[in-house]
Amino acid sequence: MKIVGVLPPSGTTLGLTGGTLVFAACINFMPGGLMQLGIGLYAPCLILASLLGIDPIAAFTIMMESCASLMPVGSLQFIRERRFDRRMAIGLAIGGVPGVLLAAFVVKSLPLQGLYWLVVIVLSYAPILMLRLAMQAPALAGTAES
Repeated sequence: MKIVGVLPPSGTTLGLTGGTLVFAACINFMPGGLMQLGIGLYAPCLILASLLGIDPIAAFTIMMESCASLMPVGSLQFIRERRFDRRMAIGLAIGGVPGVLLAAFVVKSLPLQGLYWLVVIVLSYAPILMLRLAMQAPALAGTAES
């Protein structure tokens, strides 16, 4: 909505207090829970922060902290049951170093308009993919019975 001019261009708030902080924390639990189902947290968290008037640069700190707090707790059961691909985990850990460097030196210099469009693309791609899989699921279930 900011991209097309319906909402103000950008927030300037660097933090929240009182009821607004409690509201934001409670609402942020929803995408945090959905992250455990494979739906990302960054884009919904950025949208929440933007709607609350938080500066987009400050929102990145909130997004990173949310995931940093969520991921260890969410992964405990998978680690305990050894239900993860070790090679993939090592690849992601190694790829994280260049990813952080890329974010530190490239993403922070992106114009916010480009970043907002990137969020729109990610938020559009995920539900489309999920709908396609959901429409294929009944067909796949029918073939499993025969």
